[in-house]
Amino acid sequence: MHIYFLQHAPHFGPARLADWLTSMGHSFNVCRLYADEVPPRPGDFDALIVLGGPEQIVAHGWSKREQHLVERTLKSSKPIMGLGYGAELIAEALGAIVSLNTHGEFGWHAVRRNEQGDLDLPERFEAFLWHRRIFGLPEGAISIGASEASPLQGFTWDGARVVAMHCHLEATQEWVRDIIEREPRSLATPGPWVQSRDEMLEDSRRFAQQAAVLDRIMIDWLRL
Repeated sequence: MHIYFLQHAPHFGPARLADWLTSMGHSFNVCRLYADEVPPRPGDFDALIVLGGPEQIVAHGWSKREQHLVERTLKSSKPIMGLGYGAELIAEALGAIVSLNTHGEFGWHAVRRNEQGDLDLPERFEAFLWHRRIFGLPEGAISIGASEASPLQGFTWDGARVVAMHCHLEATQEWVRDIIEREPRSLATPGPWVQSRDEMLEDSRRFAQQAAVLDRIMIDWLRL
């Protein structure tokens, strides 16, 4: 399969996702929206992944084109996945409300699987989170699970053809270091679910364990 990534900032790249696709024999392209690259047409890909982005994304000329592409892909039969900000775009396109949460979630947090969910997820797993906004559950969608701070960490729609998650399962240590350096304001306000830089990076095993969860989700998603 050929996958297209929509990237909103230099430090919110595909990271481990690129390695996973290559290892499984898939090809991919990256549309760097922040560099004013033109979004692909639906005929240019077999599946679409809308990546995350900074807390503050200023509307650009590409915003409407991206929104239109997301909506067209949702109406098609092609798989689409959103991570972080990308998940918010999909939620909005499906009619859900996106709003600020009382507290942000930055760092490693436990996610409890929804037992009625349709993804092959562990009952409980740690995921790297970097968000302050939350979204509602679109009509017809199924929750993937919840954390202590957020009752909805993501959802599937149309039989898991559509996956939207706050969880940044694509994160590597280098990816996290880059985000911390470029987004210091996100960590400036302490809170019960805001970790320090050292807490985020101290245990490399977390990244390997999260990679196993990513593997299960990607196999489920692209099997469609």
